[in-house]
Amino acid sequence: MTTDRRNRGHERPNTRIAIMWLVVSAIFLAAGWQRLQQGQFPDPDDAMRLVQVRDLLAGQSWFDLHQYRLGSSDGVLMHWSRLVDIPIALVVLILSPIIGVAAAESSAMVAVPLMTLGAILFVLGRLAWRLFDADIAGYACLCIGLLAPVVFQLQPMRLDHHGWQIFTIVLALWAISIRSPLKGGAIAGIAMAVGASISVEILPMAAAFGALLVLRWLRNRDERWWLVSYMQALALSLCVVFLATRGITDLANHCDAIAPAHLGFFIIAAIGTGVIAAAPKVPPIALIGLLGLTGMAALSFFGLSAPTCLAAPFAELDPAVRNFWYLNISEGRPLWEQDLWTALPSFLQLLISLGAALMLFVGSRDWLRQWWGEYAMLLLASIILSVFVWRSAAFAGALSAIPLAWLAARLLAAIRHTSGAASKAVGAIAIILILLPATPITLYRSFAAKPEIPPTSAVADSRCDIQDHAEKLANLETGRILAPLDIGPSILLKSGHSVLATSHHRAEMAMRDVIVAYTSVPAEARPILRDRDIDYVVMCTDLVEPKLYADANPDGLAAKLLAGESPEWLEPVVMDGPKEFQVWRIR
Repeated sequence: MTTDRRNRGHERPNTRIAIMWLVVSAIFLAAGWQRLQQGQFPDPDDAMRLVQVRDLLAGQSWFDLHQYRLGSSDGVLMHWSRLVDIPIALVVLILSPIIGVAAAESSAMVAVPLMTLGAILFVLGRLAWRLFDADIAGYACLCIGLLAPVVFQLQPMRLDHHGWQIFTIVLALWAISIRSPLKGGAIAGIAMAVGASISVEILPMAAAFGALLVLRWLRNRDERWWLVSYMQALALSLCVVFLATRGITDLANHCDAIAPAHLGFFIIAAIGTGVIAAAPKVPPIALIGLLGLTGMAALSFFGLSAPTCLAAPFAELDPAVRNFWYLNISEGRPLWEQDLWTALPSFLQLLISLGAALMLFVGSRDWLRQWWGEYAMLLLASIILSVFVWRSAAFAGALSAIPLAWLAARLLAAIRHTSGAASKAVGAIAIILILLPATPITLYRSFAAKPEIPPTSAVADSRCDIQDHAEKLANLETGRILAPLDIGPSILLKSGHSVLATSHHRAEMAMRDVIVAYTSVPAEARPILRDRDIDYVVMCTDLVEPKLYADANPDGLAAKLLAGESPEWLEPVVMDGPKEFQVWRIR
């Protein structure tokens, strides 16, 4: 920051941010126009989210999170939060009387992700303006549209919860930059509570914010109220959101969602932090010890209340579910298990941003030097998290936008002030590689020989076009369907049928039966289908999931169906659709 923002009244950052939101939104819409026309969701979870909203608007209780067309006749209790359903439901409710339900849902698929994008850009843009100027605020907004892990979570039709979690992280980042410890800590705590209530995968970032505020306390005792207000707002808000969205009907200690054990942990931590802050001053080493004891007390309560939750996530999954499902959900796996041609450019972009943040730290003085040191710490924490859970690269990407914007602006200024053509070219190439690091790989692939098209893992890319053709299943008598896990949500969305399982781990035993049925020989698969009251079998034959089942057992049901050798107890149903869309009725 070179000037006090209060002396820059002529600047209009909000106008610049709004323009960049329109530009980035237009880019997103243009890039995804074909998918929008086809109604193809980026991920099966987006279809499942719309199913959940439909059930809510159809009269299912706000506190009832069961999906009753999934698993057994009792349904499956989902681990998702109603908070994410609210904006989708509001758009549908407001527009349905005007344009009809179908058009209102389509509008929500576009409006809600872009509204989330707008909220993120507003917070980041205002923070960038506060730290620099309106130009860099605009560049930061543009950078959000160039960070692939963030773009995926904010594109039109992306209804799942990750976009809102990104918003809570940037809101907490903005909150810790304001001058008031009580106000800033409270806003950050509320933001992290909302993010954790949406999904517990954000808890490592909540811990990172807490660690940063501990450092502020250690550096200056007068800043201890940052941590106190953060922890108390976090604990109180978690309790409020839990009661508002879960009620008291489900008090089980689930490990995959905020539960009473989590609430107890944060309440104990908040009370302990407040007591330590109110006590007389102690040496830093003693303060660390007291905060550590508070953390141990909170963790002991959590461990006694929910001992199974101390294990690694999904540690107790059924082996079949773990091997065929969990280990193949690439976004939830580490960086080194990704397609490195795709992941490494994005990861390099995060590292460049971290380098820019460190440059700002070294080149700043006084409070601004402290701020950029804290910023770099948060960014480093998010990058480390993304190494182990690649989906979290979206969090790191959002935090990367401002340092990348500053670096790009610095390079642009260097290009303007240099006279040599070679220097200008080098600067331009550097900007391209910083903002679009995948450019060399894209160019290489565009000129390289085109390989044979392999089976796809993305439902949206399947020639089966399940999103359209699942509607034709409505012409069949309503029943329960055995289908690959990834196409289950589309079947639920487009028809009145039930499915045995989808890629949602609370239906673990149903998921196991899907996997075992497809990998067993037909004679052994039939009793499983009979016990589960299955009426139809549906497959998209070009997806990688059926291929995994077929590779596991060349004599199994999936392998036979892919080879066109259906057992005698399956009757092919002729459907007007591509050859990849196959349906059988159980005789």
